Amino acid sequence: MKKLVVTGILLFGILSTVQSQKLDNEYAKIESKVIAWRHDFHQNPELGNREFKTAEKIATHLKSLGIEVQTGVAHTGVVGLLKGNKPGKVLALRADIDALPVTERNDLPFKSTVTSEFRGEKVGVMHACGHDTHTAILMGVAEILSKHKDKIKGTIKFIFQPSEEGPPPGEEGGALLMVKEGVMEKPKVDAIFGLHINSQTPVGTILYKPGGIMAAAQIFTIKVKGKQSHGSQPWSGVDPILISAKIIDGLQTIISRETELTEEAAVITVGKINSGIRFNIIPETAEMIGTIRTLDYEMKEKLNKRMVEMVRDIAKAYGGEATCEIKDATDITFNDPALVEQMLPTMQRVAGNENVQLRKATTGAEDFSYFQREAPGFFFFLGGMTPGSTESFPHHTPDFLIDDKGMILGVKTLTEMSLDYLNKK
Repeated sequence: MKKLVVTGILLFGILSTVQSQKLDNEYAKIESKVIAWRHDFHQNPELGNREFKTAEKIATHLKSLGIEVQTGVAHTGVVGLLKGNKPGKVLALRADIDALPVTERNDLPFKSTVTSEFRGEKVGVMHACGHDTHTAILMGVAEILSKHKDKIKGTIKFIFQPSEEGPPPGEEGGALLMVKEGVMEKPKVDAIFGLHINSQTPVGTILYKPGGIMAAAQIFTIKVKGKQSHGSQPWSGVDPILISAKIIDGLQTIISRETELTEEAAVITVGKINSGIRFNIIPETAEMIGTIRTLDYEMKEKLNKRMVEMVRDIAKAYGGEATCEIKDATDITFNDPALVEQMLPTMQRVAGNENVQLRKATTGAEDFSYFQREAPGFFFFLGGMTPGSTESFPHHTPDFLIDDKGMILGVKTLTEMSLDYLNKK
């Protein structure tokens, strides 16, 4: 029996290698298409829940491939269903399609000059996190797999998800709404794969981690109430701006003095403060919004409790009042260890053993985590930095830059992971 199992594994490996060789020509042919799609999306970005033109382009492409298409999922999401010639499991592949309220500084032929409105302000719009590359990659995967239904034992569900960065205030959206609307059902998904390109990882490299790879993210809103007065007479009022400063300082002591950072990382960041209208008026109120990142559920609960207490007590100490409201944005992105172990040989075959590297968890967050609540998932990072580059820029910044050459490895990896997962007994 043991000899038969070993023989089966070897045979599967040989067949997978032959499969890869047959697909190499198709990868070479499609790379220019993937790059062109990416440039188009980059030049025409759309914010979350408003990806109307992006969704239309995706749907048109999938329909041209003979893939069954559903539009309007979670507002602007697109779902494609490709059935293989043989029955089997259902695998989902996900790409996020939304852009960010960031004004691009890069000097590119396909630079974004798009503007829009976000939270009542006029903003530039940019694919400053690589979602344009994710969309183009998955479109390429769909095109290749649609030509090889004879190799597919089962069904592949292509999920093009809107609003990964979070829906506009007062709206639902993203992966959570897609799940709510049944995207992981009918047919029920057995496993899901996703990737994220990284501007600080060299092209040709894949980073992975079993278990928790990305943090849970929460959004907090702190409202401070003071007493308005003339700017020349602060003693006649209660300054909510001063209280806000003290609260910000105090919140960081929760991380630096109360959190056991040797266990897991944690972050509290205030991202916006709004208060006042004139240089010589101490306002009555102030508002702060920000994010909390945790990789441990117990730590998450402790941080939440201490934030509410500290905000209230600091404001009281300075004669004011303050409240802290905390909402979940994403869960911990958790890679199913058995699924990682199963798919790791495929990744190593495609990218080369030395280019598939284990990484530590990151405090970045992904709502891909909501799909992983419904089925085992595997989320990994794809290199997008030009090899030998001496400078790279973080995600969510105006100078964020991705090398087009990194995308084809994403196409290859997702394509061959899909075929191997569905065809392996």
